[in-house]
Amino acid sequence: MIALLGLLGALQGGQWSSWPAHPTVGDTVWVERLVITPAGWRVRPGRLDASEHAEALTDPMVLRHEDGWLVRYGVVAWKAGSVRLTFPPLWRLGPGGEADSLAASTATLEVRSVLPDGIAAPAPRPALAPLWPQVQRPVPPMLAGGVAILVLIAAVAVRRRAPRVLPEPAPPLTDSPVDDQRWLRAGEPRAVAARAAADLRGALARAVPEANPALSTFEALAVASRALPDAPYRELAALLTALDQVAFAAVHGAAVPQLAEQARTWERRLAGAP
Repeated sequence: MIALLGLLGALQGGQWSSWPAHPTVGDTVWVERLVITPAGWRVRPGRLDASEHAEALTDPMVLRHEDGWLVRYGVVAWKAGSVRLTFPPLWRLGPGGEADSLAASTATLEVRSVLPDGIAAPAPRPALAPLWPQVQRPVPPMLAGGVAILVLIAAVAVRRRAPRVLPEPAPPLTDSPVDDQRWLRAGEPRAVAARAAADLRGALARAVPEANPALSTFEALAVASRALPDAPYRELAALLTALDQVAFAAVHGAAVPQLAEQARTWERRLAGAP
């Protein structure tokens, strides 16, 4: 094991190199180093700590190389001249759990200034005088604001319209109900029975308010049985049942015109008409 670590120490690889060759302040500089390792070994770099004059832009990258691994850092320098970078130790990890480290190392970057060469020590310049000193006078802005308000009021007054008086809507047109014979000729006896049943239920609800149209036919007849005499109730129950059977296609071949006529007769009886 000691002999192996000695061999690895002899094969540490090259020193740090950087590109571009002549960076300026604020440029991204890539600093890299080749670490030679035996087959199956890996390299784990540490994080570069930020200093007063330089800092890392990204996490360190480890790229595969034919002789081992290439460790690369992306850094930026904030000072012109020589900038010294101190890199953390590099760990080499073997396939069988072996571990070895390369000591911390340094690299120096020569960074150029972005200022012209003739300015050695630039000094801050004083602030410029106001370009428009008359803006400090409040009268013109107040006059402009007053004119704008007057123009806005005049525009609103011109654009404002009196409410329009709409004519009364025409009364809705009420068509006369379709004749039963027309429905029957069209082959719609169920429509005739449904309309007759609905009209009869409406007349029953007016005569007996508790038998409202929201109830089913069975429930409405149960309520009407307490308000109507026995014989008329049985006749009314039979008529409503027959109309429902036709409307819901439970019975075929019924005399629909006669049932509709009986329903109208019952409507007049429930309304008290002769």
